Amino acid sequence: MIRALALVFCLSALGLAAPVQALAASPATVPTALDASASAISLSADGEIKLAPDIARLQLGVTTHGATAAEALAKNRERMAAAVATLKASGVAAKDIQTSGVNLNPDYVYEQNRPPKITGYSAGNAVTAVIRDLAKAGAVIDKATDAGANNINGLSFDLSDRHAAEDQARLVATKALQQKASLYAQALGLRVTRLVTFSEGADFAQPIYAPQPMVRAMAMAAAPPPPTTVEPGDMTVRITVNAVYEMRP
Repeated sequence: MIRALALVFCLSALGLAAPVQALAASPATVPTALDASASAISLSADGEIKLAPDIARLQLGVTTHGATAAEALAKNRERMAAAVATLKASGVAAKDIQTSGVNLNPDYVYEQNRPPKITGYSAGNAVTAVIRDLAKAGAVIDKATDAGANNINGLSFDLSDRHAAEDQARLVATKALQQKASLYAQALGLRVTRLVTFSEGADFAQPIYAPQPMVRAMAMAAAPPPPTTVEPGDMTVRITVNAVYEMRP
């Protein structure tokens, strides 16, 4: 409710002729018929903000194999505990580490004209870790894999405060929408008299980094290799607003 009131205030401050009569998540229809002296025009406009992300979400895990389910799980517990301990030692807070998947499955061998045969078991455990110091993201990946993580399922970037970025985009989009309405009214010899409907949509584009398998040559053992390269880039926050305006001579 507070955000809706703030949006109405922004629309009033931008000089709209009348208060918003409808605010919906999807385009709304004109609620009442226009009289013969009025015309309606449906418009849309985008507001776009580009910002550097300030957090990263790392998805990593451990897969282990054993002759029995218990053996596979025991190996997995040990390696996953080491990987999580390394994440915490690298500065990732405990509240920013969340288990995203645990699985245990039999391994089969298939031979022609014979039923599948179980040869062992595979255990998996995965976590999502929020890295708040992006300068350390590459080093965190390397340390976690050194400690036992052998699956990296992706690295995505985000903003810790999306709402502030979205509100900036809303102001840009709303101003562009009003300018477009005024331009059409002037070109048609009309004036904007009422905002009939209003709706918005959001688009949050995130750059995603998926590391390739990391192989470190034995010849480089004497000189530690540089950390895995991580480039956050920029993020785009886009808000699209739609409106129907009433116009009169």
